Amino acid sequence: MKKDIRRIVLCILAGVIMSLNLRTFVHTGGLLPGGLAGVALLLQQICQDIFHFTLPYGPVYILMNLFPIVLSYRRIGKKFTIYSCITIGLVAVLTDLIPAHIITQDILLISVFGGIINGFAIMLCLLAGATSGGTDFISIFISEKYKVDAWNYILIFNAIVLICDGFLFGWDKALYSIIFQFVSTQIVNARYKRYKKNTLFIVTDHPQEIAKVINARTRHGATEMDVIGTYKDTPRRMLYSVINAEELREVLRIIEEIDPQAFVNVLRTDRLLGQFYMRPND
Repeated sequence: MKKDIRRIVLCILAGVIMSLNLRTFVHTGGLLPGGLAGVALLLQQICQDIFHFTLPYGPVYILMNLFPIVLSYRRIGKKFTIYSCITIGLVAVLTDLIPAHIITQDILLISVFGGIINGFAIMLCLLAGATSGGTDFISIFISEKYKVDAWNYILIFNAIVLICDGFLFGWDKALYSIIFQFVSTQIVNARYKRYKKNTLFIVTDHPQEIAKVINARTRHGATEMDVIGTYKDTPRRMLYSVINAEELREVLRIIEEIDPQAFVNVLRTDRLLGQFYMRPND
């Protein structure tokens, strides 16, 4: 229950922060965030500037999210989708209700700090085991089904949206939108570790105990090897294991508890071939 409440609170905070960001930095700068939120804002701008009528953001944003929501509910995870819908619903409602407010008119400051805030809000969703919706559903589905990094395809989609915006309304705002999206993406990449992996080399006198605990806590195995410590020319035992980066802190704590004298080398793993367990979304 406590975990569910925490996830709901994080999703609510993310929705509120995203909505405020859309009505302050994004609205003032005329920027386009990534994904379906950017498409909805582009449609709003087209209707207002070309066809001279106001298109409500909320209904359009929800309609565009219907297919990704159904896909996520069936293929990714039910609770994952439900919590994501909290953020999606709040953004859809609050973006039309919150009045626009100008914090600064410096377009560079808007691009940088708006991107930071957007990335922070997305991080809250990810920490809650959810997402901000739209193309995130699709990219997660592709990443987990085909074991590939789908975020590059989403970047191509965002580039197409920005090109359309540039042709229709000028290239200045489109180019600043790239800065906004880049900053937002860097914030997420720096903190989101689900698809990142680490390799551990553990020299220890308790290899069996450590291997069992790693397997029990992370469901990852380990390879035990005989090695020689050249400093004192003594036989040692070494474990080799690959784990999710988000599990690293807990694993290192466990190793230190079992063997305070263990020597651990942590390497970032950029590529991996073979069976590797990924904790499914609930």
